[in-house]
Amino acid sequence: MAWKKRAGMPSAARETIEVDATGKVVGRLASEIAGWLMGKHRASYIPHIDAGAIVKVKNARGLVFTGKKLESKVHFRSSNRPSGIKRVRVAELMQTRPDEVLRHAVKYMLPKNRTQSVRLKRLLFV
Repeated sequence: MAWKKRAGMPSAARETIEVDATGKVVGRLASEIAGWLMGKHRASYIPHIDAGAIVKVKNARGLVFTGKKLESKVHFRSSNRPSGIKRVRVAELMQTRPDEVLRHAVKYMLPKNRTQSVRLKRLLFV
């Protein structure tokens, strides 16, 4: 029965890309990182094959927001319970966990499918 044979997901040789985040704008850096995690920087890019790179980010404290976004932006998370929405200002989050700000930006730039969590695990902060 030929239709029962499955080749499986082809393996890809992953490269490691190191990024220094000092002085870089959050959104622009996040879109670059999302492209690297998806594998769009390769000539052999195929959307359904996860052949992206491992991205290591250094100095996440040095990220920059343009305009008044640092004071006005708010990150939301929910426990899916009534009145379970938690609001955290980005200014407070940058002081305590600046890597979470970049991870949040990259997460919403990746495709919303089953590969999103797998790709986000390859985003490392040094």
